[in-house]
Amino acid sequence: MPRIRIAVALATALVALGPAQLPAETEIRFDRATQGRAAANMSALVDTLDDWLDVNSDWQRRKTSPRIRVVSEWVAAERQGTTSSFQRGRLRGLYDPKRLEILLVQPWNARSAQDVSVLLHELVHHRQSTHHWYCPAAQELPAYRLQDAWLAERGLDAEVNWVAVVLDAGCTPRDIHPD
Repeated sequence: MPRIRIAVALATALVALGPAQLPAETEIRFDRATQGRAAANMSALVDTLDDWLDVNSDWQRRKTSPRIRVVSEWVAAERQGTTSSFQRGRLRGLYDPKRLEILLVQPWNARSAQDVSVLLHELVHHRQSTHHWYCPAAQELPAYRLQDAWLAERGLDAEVNWVAVVLDAGCTPRDIHPD
């Protein structure tokens, strides 16, 4: 009997102390005053990044702003396309040109320059989406270069596998073997 009690106590402790599962998409709710301030802060952040892109890139600002959501990795993986941002092999954001929507993957923090650089990267894709691309991966090299330049101004590095980005941007087929 003591083993059962220990097992029950251990299971109870694991449930009580373990990380809570987040729903597929976490919607953060604020009181009205805070909600307006949070929306204004994101809007101001996007405006600041768009201003930086206006000066540092040839991509024109679009008349329509993208919808921006912070979602779980599961939701992002379901929608993952070819214009996805990875850092250290982990999906961090993506742009859906059909929905004019940027998905930022949790955890995402507006106070983190690395996280904000993911938003900047996806804003580049928003600007690029009106142009024709030989393959979608060709969009990544200019977006990563702008992301790296923005981070460099802050003394940081984009931590990008440049070889992989350049190879993907070349739009060449993989696994080519002679017959």
